[in-house]
Amino acid sequence: MNHSAKKELMTGSKIIIESLIKEGVDTIFGYPGGAVLNIYDELLNYEDKLKHILVRHEQGAAHAADGYARASGKPGVVLVTSGPGATNTITGIATANMDSVPMIIITGQVPTNLIGNDAFQEADTVGITRPCTKHNYLLRDIKDIAKTIKEAFYIASTGRPGPVLIDIPKDITSNVYEFDYPETVELKGYSPTYFGHHIQILKLVEEILKAKKPLLYIGGGVISSNAADELKELAELLDLPITSTLMGLGGFPSNHALFFGMLGMHGTYAANMAISNADFIVAVGARFDDRVTGKVEEFGKNAKFAHIDIDPSSIGKNVKIDIPVVGDVKSVLSSLLEALSDKTEKISSGRYDRLGWLEKINEWKYEHPLLYKMSDTIKPQYVIEKICELTGGDAVIATEVGQNQMWTAQFYKFKHPRTLLTSGGLGTMGYGFPAAIGAQIACPDKVVFDIAGDGSIQMNIQELATAVQYNLPVKIAIINNNFLGMIRQWQELFYHKRYSSSEMNVNPDFVKLAEAYGAVGLRAENPDEVEPVIKKALSINRPVIMDFVVDKEEGVYPMVVPGAPITGMLLV
Repeated sequence: MNHSAKKELMTGSKIIIESLIKEGVDTIFGYPGGAVLNIYDELLNYEDKLKHILVRHEQGAAHAADGYARASGKPGVVLVTSGPGATNTITGIATANMDSVPMIIITGQVPTNLIGNDAFQEADTVGITRPCTKHNYLLRDIKDIAKTIKEAFYIASTGRPGPVLIDIPKDITSNVYEFDYPETVELKGYSPTYFGHHIQILKLVEEILKAKKPLLYIGGGVISSNAADELKELAELLDLPITSTLMGLGGFPSNHALFFGMLGMHGTYAANMAISNADFIVAVGARFDDRVTGKVEEFGKNAKFAHIDIDPSSIGKNVKIDIPVVGDVKSVLSSLLEALSDKTEKISSGRYDRLGWLEKINEWKYEHPLLYKMSDTIKPQYVIEKICELTGGDAVIATEVGQNQMWTAQFYKFKHPRTLLTSGGLGTMGYGFPAAIGAQIACPDKVVFDIAGDGSIQMNIQELATAVQYNLPVKIAIINNNFLGMIRQWQELFYHKRYSSSEMNVNPDFVKLAEAYGAVGLRAENPDEVEPVIKKALSINRPVIMDFVVDKEEGVYPMVVPGAPITGMLLV
């Protein structure tokens, strides 16, 4: 019997699609153009296996794939054409790269014989995206398609996740070759460390047991490694207080007694005071970003630091670390729990010793809670509290960037991982709405909100057509203050209220705009209308814009002045 059966011959386009299906891809976000028409033509044969979501702008495709990835844990996939199609995705790729989101971007390229000739819609996509991808490829041979796609998914989703781009010339998509998808990947020089070194783990255990004022400082790594259960077990076992970065929200239940809120520039008083007075800080999948640390020399200056991270280049980059542990957060936390399993006596005495520490942090929490004063105008914080209350804290929340983002981080109580989708590192206005579209596709049975500002929603408002076309019941809550709110707040505090180009003098009527796209538009202009509007939106199984006309000059507080220590908070 002959076992060397001949492999099926396929076009490059068919090899691309079959390879994606082998990787478990069920959705592609894209926009067609000349260089990818062969792939689009082939897609018609796969409508039952592979859903293609036609966005209205390539930046929307990248953000939607990013939102899909964050909500599902699976890599998001983007398909766009050459030249402007590819360059329009750059902001979305850089956003995903900064926040360690797994994504595959397939871009068309001019035929191989025209590369370098300034051909129509040619751009050096690999050169342009090199600084903002984890890795990228320019394919020059049809033989390499399957192997490259296999590698791309492996690189994007292992180690510290990130976006990987594959640039494919048009002629390669029409050539014919055998389809043979590799089962394994071996990449020279790329071998992420998943298991923490046992000696470092024992050092960490020893230090945490003797610490009088320990603190866990968690980041997005807890969520990307699916380590929420292990984190909760560790915190409860040792009675460890927890503070989180923006990206870590949802990694530990916000309504838990050991959780003291977000830290940093707009962090809670309790979180910032706790990290400033701790004697041992364990950073778990966080990167000591400048918005968290404030003045670095003053950050946790009374503490020893341990840092658990899969990316060795993140450890010691901004803050000197006493106990580095390179490894996957989930794996390292499991090892920590195992190492603690025979230390019952020490654990009990440590918990008793720390009662005063927890009492002190709770004192800070009750002395200076997150506050706002109700008035006859709508307060943004009230809108977010009501969204949290009426969704039971179980919605998937995407945000834009600015005040809307910070109020959401402060006033929505995230109970579960993968329920906050926000641009942390790059701070991308226009991210939230397309990300919410991606999340709604990943989680069709969940309520998905985009909490937006009147400035940022207009950056990708065209994706309302996408939401309507695919019957995606995304809810958009616009915190409408007729300003670029965070810019206005900085100008108020640091530029003597000289509001240079921050007032949105001309905004559309968002209710009419929603209706023009075939969606539903609702408006609330006083506090009594907030709850009925949210309830109505939740009862409608269609895309809904809610226009909340809020207090124009409400600020986000606490706030740390840039360059100051995080103890120097401006309070309400």
